[in-house]
Amino acid sequence: MLEQPGTGPGPSAVALVGPTACGKSALAMQLARQLPLEIISLDSAQVFRGMNVGTAKPSAAERALVPHHLLDIIDPTENYSAARFRSDALRLMNEIRARGRMPLLVGGTMLYLKALREGLSDLPQADAALRAELDTDAARLGWPAMHARLAQLDPLTAARLQPGDSQRIQRALEICLVSGEPMSTLLARKASPHAEDTQTAVPLQVLTLEPSNRARLHQAIASRFDRMLQDGLVEELRALRQTHPGLHAGLPAMRCVGYRQAWQFLEGELSAQELALRGLYATRQLAKRQLTWLRSMREVTRLDSLAPDLLQQALRALA
Repeated sequence: MLEQPGTGPGPSAVALVGPTACGKSALAMQLARQLPLEIISLDSAQVFRGMNVGTAKPSAAERALVPHHLLDIIDPTENYSAARFRSDALRLMNEIRARGRMPLLVGGTMLYLKALREGLSDLPQADAALRAELDTDAARLGWPAMHARLAQLDPLTAARLQPGDSQRIQRALEICLVSGEPMSTLLARKASPHAEDTQTAVPLQVLTLEPSNRARLHQAIASRFDRMLQDGLVEELRALRQTHPGLHAGLPAMRCVGYRQAWQFLEGELSAQELALRGLYATRQLAKRQLTWLRSMREVTRLDSLAPDLLQQALRALA
């Protein structure tokens, strides 16, 4: 069992979280210039190799200035889960603290933050938006095709379900896509004698970036997505499809905002204009979900991402 960090004075680490395009990475780099820290990515998309444009990964120059962790660790045909993130993050937090440096978790995957702060629940709660997407896919493809998709993600669960068992197929797919792990794996872990290891809360100091002007955030989102398209998001995905024959639309990597819409464009389901509009809409919806989650969090330090003295406020909070 990994040592739970933070048994000494102070929190285990600092987490810097906020909606997409709010300036988390820029602030993290500013902090790194003044504090002895290393960055742990709190982003479920940046773990995938070859997915650089659409995930806004730190540049090579930024990585040279400060150590970054949990970037480019798996192929886009693989799965990465909240449980694996928790295990990796705990190990890295121990190692960074042992080097006398501060672990700074940076990103917007709130499920990963929850896995650290509260421990892992047995199964993720229902996701209404995802269920609606699955229903739409099922109406277009049929439940036997959805069962085949489940067989790729969770063969053990698919083997015990009938192709027409829509309710159970939907729930199993939902669990796979939300958690990044097969339902069969989660159920097996629940029965494990070490299950309590995943339940322990880890003390963190959490700084949240929440823009005081939603319109400014929408402008930043639009600029970022337009820049991603100009920087070659579609070309990047086209290359991934050529180098990874097992890549398909049902994988968690291809459900990331931007990549899902680029996939549909390459399949001829969307025009270039529709790609831009739907990608922008999906990114705004992601930011909305992230802000809703942030508002529900307690015991955090809330910072206005648009404040002119944001760096000074963050440094004071960390002091």
